[in-house]
Amino acid sequence: MFRFKQFSVDQTGCAMKINTDGVLLGAMAGEGEPLSILDIGTGTGVIALMLAQRFANAFIDAVEIDEQAATTAKTNFKNSPFKNRLTLYANGFEPFFDEHPDKRYDLIVSNPPFYINSLQSPGAKINLAKHAVDGFFERLISTVAAHLTEQGIGWLILPVDTSELVKNLVKQHELYLKKIITIHSFKDDAAHRELLAFGRTKTQLAIDKFVIYDEPKVYTDMYREVLKDFLTIF
Repeated sequence: MFRFKQFSVDQTGCAMKINTDGVLLGAMAGEGEPLSILDIGTGTGVIALMLAQRFANAFIDAVEIDEQAATTAKTNFKNSPFKNRLTLYANGFEPFFDEHPDKRYDLIVSNPPFYINSLQSPGAKINLAKHAVDGFFERLISTVAAHLTEQGIGWLILPVDTSELVKNLVKQHELYLKKIITIHSFKDDAAHRELLAFGRTKTQLAIDKFVIYDEPKVYTDMYREVLKDFLTIF
């Protein structure tokens, strides 16, 4: 059980446990007052729960293809103070939209599998959670493009090499990058992740740098500020 300030997350049966990527996406994705949100590949449900805390008027759908993880996420939603605004669908994002073709969202987020064509990890659940098959990101971006509202924004967190692929796909689907946040362990390190925000309308691209540590085991002020409403250590 991972305890946050306003909710707790059971991780039973989830191959991908709560990690820095997920909590940063949950804490940083979105702005304004989105009323409809979709979390693709919710896992434990932590990102959806964080978004529910941040956006008090939003209704949030979450899809999860792994049956056991979906069951755990559904329980986490039910046990949270936001249970009336969270709905879990035990499905992949493509069959979900086959069943709900008219759904549109102000905010779509995902912490997707990202090891493209890499050596498969042992264990079916780890494979499902971490490995993207050929064409996965093409399908993901085309689906997000089709189901954003006119002013809607998609947010992904990705390793830098995968991010380059996704940036090209965003352009191919007539979407525009709005923000890139480069994530660094230490200020002089190369970025190891990027947060990408994109939508239908063209705006000035903002590029920000986010650093996690001042020194080993000492978090930066920016990390503390972003996660102070969530993590009990702050």
